[in-house]
Amino acid sequence: MRKKLSELILAKTTRGQNTYLEVLAWPANSPDLNVIENLWAIVKRKIRDRKPTTLDQLKQNIATAWEAVSAETCDKLVKSMPQRLQAVIQAKGAATKY
Repeated sequence: MRKKLSELILAKTTRGQNTYLEVLAWPANSPDLNVIENLWAIVKRKIRDRKPTTLDQLKQNIATAWEAVSAETCDKLVKSMPQRLQAVIQAKGAATKY
């Protein structure tokens, strides 16, 4: 079945190829299904012990930590979506380990 363009997003894979991904419909406030929350946690851990004293230092620390997140880490998070979906279904919408 062909999807409408509004139901697809263009994404660059870790191999540099473009591909279309189906956009899943889920509640906007569902952190268990939002891998960006996991990415932000990784970035926060990387900058936790740095003590910036200026806004510019903070921005640089965040940028450095963000750049240090590997494509493999992002790929692993994206590939965890089927397990995340199953966990939310089993928990009937309640919190999960994610």
